[in-house]
Amino acid sequence: MKGGATRLSLLLSVLLAAMFGASRAQQGPPLTNPRIVTTHGPESFVSRLVSTGLGSPWEVTWGPDGFLWVTERVGKRVVRINPATGNQSVAVTINDVYQTLAQDGLLGMALDPDLLKGSNRDYVYVAYTYDGDPGSGVLLRMKVRRYTYDRRTERLSNPQDILTGLPHGTDHGGGRLVFGPDGKLYLSRGDQGSNFLANYCNVNHAQDLPTAAQVHAADWTMYQGKILRINPDGSIPADNPVINGVRSHIYSYGHRNPQGLTFTPGNRLFDSEHGESIDDEVNLVLPGKNYGWPLIAGYQDDQSYVYANWSASAPEPCASLKFDVLNPPASVPRHKESELQLQDFMPPARTFFTVPNGYDFRTLGNATVAPAGLEVYTSPAIPGWRNSLLLTTMISGVVFRMSLTDDPRNPVGAPVAYFKTLNRYRDIAIAPDGIHFYVATDPDGRTVGPDGALTRELANPDAILEFVYAAPKQTGGPRPSSATAVRLRP
Repeated sequence: MKGGATRLSLLLSVLLAAMFGASRAQQGPPLTNPRIVTTHGPESFVSRLVSTGLGSPWEVTWGPDGFLWVTERVGKRVVRINPATGNQSVAVTINDVYQTLAQDGLLGMALDPDLLKGSNRDYVYVAYTYDGDPGSGVLLRMKVRRYTYDRRTERLSNPQDILTGLPHGTDHGGGRLVFGPDGKLYLSRGDQGSNFLANYCNVNHAQDLPTAAQVHAADWTMYQGKILRINPDGSIPADNPVINGVRSHIYSYGHRNPQGLTFTPGNRLFDSEHGESIDDEVNLVLPGKNYGWPLIAGYQDDQSYVYANWSASAPEPCASLKFDVLNPPASVPRHKESELQLQDFMPPARTFFTVPNGYDFRTLGNATVAPAGLEVYTSPAIPGWRNSLLLTTMISGVVFRMSLTDDPRNPVGAPVAYFKTLNRYRDIAIAPDGIHFYVATDPDGRTVGPDGALTRELANPDAILEFVYAAPKQTGGPRPSSATAVRLRP
């Protein structure tokens, strides 16, 4: 996740609304006033605790059976949850999941679009980490596996590994898995935390692309900091982009830690990903495009970010240096964003906390919302919400709604905050009625408290929360009786 300063003393209003980057149509200086009034949505919602005691829920999605399908990063299970009662049933426990760190374990899940439609394609795909060399220490790798769902037993069986040997490290794992409208699987891969914190001497490969020989040998070393496009059998689609003369699973590159991935009307793919200390991003992901990391963070604007390549330190070797994200020593090469000319660079559609030079990180802390899961809302049920992105955040503990537009220069509108609780939100699912929302919470970590300071006292860890649309606040319309709503812990 994020590093640097250990305490973020920004007020809640700053975390929710200040210094949001403009659309990528704006390439000039970012906002400089850290006290912009918070933008909260006008609608009313009733909340309740649906289910708790999960093993670090990471993915939550609405299944065609009317159940919530959940992956447990630590619990190593796929669990189906009745949204009405909260009852849990285990669809599968995957014993070969390797999990000891904060960003490994059972991660993404994609339900086949034909699941339970009588087409004999009752498939469920999962992405998880495993030990690629169990006899000689731990070699952390990721695979994509397909299961078949048996509606009679309500269990997943017949495991088939479709893509194995994907690189995975101790940090920045990505791991979101979705089906596209083209019938392909899309998988996000993080940069493994390279050039940062405990991995500061590792070469960051987010800009590096595989050779034809590597692809032929199934050497996926360069699949770091990428979004992959995969045939359901694990092979490389024949119409994948040719990048630097090579066709591989790579759909786009230059990503840091993309933990959200979703398709919207018009078949547009968006991701959400963490910045280093600033510039969390929402990106419109296009084939063959370069999203800049680690050479560019957010916009190419030379604001509060200079690329420091620790692995290239000379004459002092990197291993002899103490990592300092704010003040690299002179031996570490540094490059301004404006000095770099990247082929096919694609600026973000939206940033969170694009801060100006002079921003005091040591006093104010990292400017981040810590974005996680991303979902698209297409229902007409809530006025004004149709065709919006919903972004879950961990440090700010809210869900942001961002309206989508047809303007290719400005595809994502300003974020509006909803569902604030004292939790870290990992992912969100939307019921078909468009008024019930289900949010998965992290087991631990930091979030913003009522006073704007960070706290580790979470209200509902390892849980699924429900938020139900009641009425617009300004209308004074009827709201469900308090007897029908279970209060979340304050």
